[in-house]
Amino acid sequence: MHLFTEDFLLACFGALKRNKAPGIDAVTAEEYEANLGVNIRGLVQRLVARQYRPQPTRRVYIPKSNGDKRPLGIPAVEDKIVQMACKLILEAVFGVDFLEVSYGFRSGRGAHDALDALDRIVMTRPVNYVVDADIERFFDTVNHEWLMRCLGQRIVDRAFLRLIARFLTAGVVSEGRKSATKEGTPQGSVLSPVLANIYLHSFDVSLTRAGYRLVRFADDWVILCPDQASAEIAYNQATISLAKIHLKINAEKTRILIPTEPLEWLGCVVE
Repeated sequence: MHLFTEDFLLACFGALKRNKAPGIDAVTAEEYEANLGVNIRGLVQRLVARQYRPQPTRRVYIPKSNGDKRPLGIPAVEDKIVQMACKLILEAVFGVDFLEVSYGFRSGRGAHDALDALDRIVMTRPVNYVVDADIERFFDTVNHEWLMRCLGQRIVDRAFLRLIARFLTAGVVSEGRKSATKEGTPQGSVLSPVLANIYLHSFDVSLTRAGYRLVRFADDWVILCPDQASAEIAYNQATISLAKIHLKINAEKTRILIPTEPLEWLGCVVE
């Protein structure tokens, strides 16, 4: 928590995108910036005094290509600043541990890097079957207790851990009604992507140690296999590994196929 200085939080504010919708307090980034020095100074004082409390996120729904709607959480501007600070700290601590198979929401890596890795494995290894997989409602079902255990493996500052826990349990407001958040992380928030990578790191480790060729982009991933039997075993192993961290495979969106068939995963990554 000693890192949460005025200079650091000013830099975090500068890293935020200005064209985003406001949170439940309806304060825009431009309005917050109009009195930025005073606002940041007060924010630091509340953080130091352990009096800072995140506001509930404002939940909106955006249409998906399949006709469904994706829930997005929109934090208040001040909460975005603190989340950005937490994100940068967590990336510095945990980023050195993440495996090469992880490509989503990491500095210097992106969707095209994941596609290049997939192409490289397909073209240089005996790949005849692919497990094209998706996790069922990942951002809605992240287990808070397990996530805090993952964070506690590298973070010993209890005040910082309490701050993360407060974001997880801040609640959401949808159509004027507030509801508690006992699990999940708001999809669309500044902090959720790095928390997702920390949460799924043990999944990456379990599969790569078992010898599987995995490429993961956030909660979408593929396992590249030499034959159908290996693919079926990999599917079962992935199911078991996810169950250990309180997650499930989305059976409707997970398939075993040959590389010439279109991958649902590719659409997710490019999108």
